[in-house]
Amino acid sequence: MNLIRIYGLFLRHFYLITRSFPRILDLIYWPSIQITLWGFISNFFAAHSSYYSGAVGVILSCAILYDFLFRTSIGFNMLFLEEIWSRNFTNLFIAPMKISEIIVSLVFTALIRALIGLIPAILLTSPLFGISLLKLGLPLAFLFLSLYLFGITLGLFVSAGLLRFGPSFENIAWSTMFLLAPFGCIYYPVETLPGFFQSIAFALPLVYIFEETRNILVNGMVNYENIINAIYLNGFYLILSILVFYYSFDKARDKGTLINIGE
Repeated sequence: MNLIRIYGLFLRHFYLITRSFPRILDLIYWPSIQITLWGFISNFFAAHSSYYSGAVGVILSCAILYDFLFRTSIGFNMLFLEEIWSRNFTNLFIAPMKISEIIVSLVFTALIRALIGLIPAILLTSPLFGISLLKLGLPLAFLFLSLYLFGITLGLFVSAGLLRFGPSFENIAWSTMFLLAPFGCIYYPVETLPGFFQSIAFALPLVYIFEETRNILVNGMVNYENIINAIYLNGFYLILSILVFYYSFDKARDKGTLINIGE
């Protein structure tokens, strides 16, 4: 694995993002709008519901964490899609670049994209709603790590589908997170789901992440078992997604569809 090639591909996407004001605006605009919207919705719930006194903090904190996951997954997919749209993916191997180097460079670039959108949204929560994610303490680092790993995992699965089935798989990139959101129990406890859906939810790291977020904010205590379960499942799915990505790449190369991939 060549660090220079990884760094070179990282710079390609980094300059593409930072030298384009519309791209930066798009990264900042949607998270800020979503966080502001959920903040006002949470204020309404806090004023008209007795479910819990910290409605604003709980709902808004979960919204921020979910947006980080969404931005990480979509960010990875967008970087991969840009290579496909520009028909540049096969050109990368002239460098030559290895698949592992491409994955690593996209992983770090996706983190930069997510942070560009997330940081302004987090800064808005303190002056507007008096909420700070730092109240979660040290577990916040593990929660963000778990969400980041799962976002990259989803990005790899979708990218593998793009390699295997071509641009027709593109719509899945936008719908994956919405499909998993009900099972992730982002804004409500897992007990809200029917029994069968709970079985699906517990197979995902999301439910442990958001259950632990609510547990810390509502009960003021940390259950590290939830964090460990989330990281364990993330490790399993991440390894599986890498294997699927390599398999899809080999299949596309064997069938000759790799060179024709693009719009």
